[in-house]
Amino acid sequence: MNLEGDFRIILKALFATAIRFQLPVAVWRLPGNNPEIKLCVSLRPAQTSCEVPQLESGISGFAFYPFQVSEKYPAQFIKADITYSSLSAKLKFNFKLNENPDYVALIQRLQDYFDKIKQSASANNWHVSRKVKPHQTPEIDFKNLVQEGIQAIEAGQLEKVVLSRVRATELLPGFDVMDTFIRLQETYPTAFTSLVSIPDTGTWMGASPEILVQVSKNKIFKTVALAGTQALTPDSNPAKAMWQQKEIEEQSMVERYVLNCFKSIRLREYHEIGPRTVLAGNLMHLRTDFTVDMNQVPFPTLGTQMLQLLHPTSAVCGMPKEPATNFIRQKEGYDRAYFSGFLGPVNINGESNIFVNLRCTQLLEQVALTYAGAGITAESEPDKEWLETRLKMDTMRQVFRTE
Repeated sequence: MNLEGDFRIILKALFATAIRFQLPVAVWRLPGNNPEIKLCVSLRPAQTSCEVPQLESGISGFAFYPFQVSEKYPAQFIKADITYSSLSAKLKFNFKLNENPDYVALIQRLQDYFDKIKQSASANNWHVSRKVKPHQTPEIDFKNLVQEGIQAIEAGQLEKVVLSRVRATELLPGFDVMDTFIRLQETYPTAFTSLVSIPDTGTWMGASPEILVQVSKNKIFKTVALAGTQALTPDSNPAKAMWQQKEIEEQSMVERYVLNCFKSIRLREYHEIGPRTVLAGNLMHLRTDFTVDMNQVPFPTLGTQMLQLLHPTSAVCGMPKEPATNFIRQKEGYDRAYFSGFLGPVNINGESNIFVNLRCTQLLEQVALTYAGAGITAESEPDKEWLETRLKMDTMRQVFRTE
């Protein structure tokens, strides 16, 4: 395919081609100063498995896992048969046609369609899940749920529980998903921004601030403990941010959860920095970073091991994990699906970067479902937790230009 020209045109055409041929596709940009946007397409249906992906070696692709794996919401893996990078402006075929003869005709059809639409492509179609209908959580229901959570904590049943809600908003006519993704990644350079579209599973877009597991080319493992939230205002000075006991304790619980995972596999050689205040769009959080040089420890698959242990973290579930999970399933009133699951590129250019699926929206045909949660402790107040979820939802809503 001829890929000269504006990368937005190319991305739109590639995305539109994948949707037209019912192929799984993922687009993403890692946080930081690197503006590189990447795309991968699988020429076959997304692979499903109950196992977490192998982060240190193996198949290259994009992982998309739910909060809890089920028949309705399986774990998905988009194999990177075709990849594209906005910096190199190169399309790469990660297979040999002579070893995959059934791909030959498909590639030609993709080529013909891409050439036909390239200059006029719009991304106003996407894979839509038929498993979910537009719905949202009423304010009174969420506040009552928070109060139930507080009562369960006071009764000693839980230490913390993360409770969430969903909001439905109509999309404007002519909504273009790729234009929105470009706007999202420009607005939140410090977040992991993603657009994932899989037949039957549907289409999700997000700007996540939370690393779950990273394994670098140099075999440096990283995870974070991120919790506690307050609004970033024009007068805010993150270096002098004042945190209440509730937020400090909430973040401390997540730290202890990470350390307990290290302890369970008898890992002692780690480096810890924090907690410190970090920015995530219109919000501030407390974060502690943990790193391990895998070249110096006898854990060659540390990233995969920790991914199995960490998910779902106490930052999206609660503590202890099992009773918090049961409380969520029994009381929350809807299935989170892929919200608060994890996602990210696996073994792309020798790296794996997995993030928690937060600050995310699911696209239906004419409606966007935006999800957000808040950590509930004994010091929580229902009104404040409602406001916190609204602030988190604004991360997506302000770039979506919805009604």
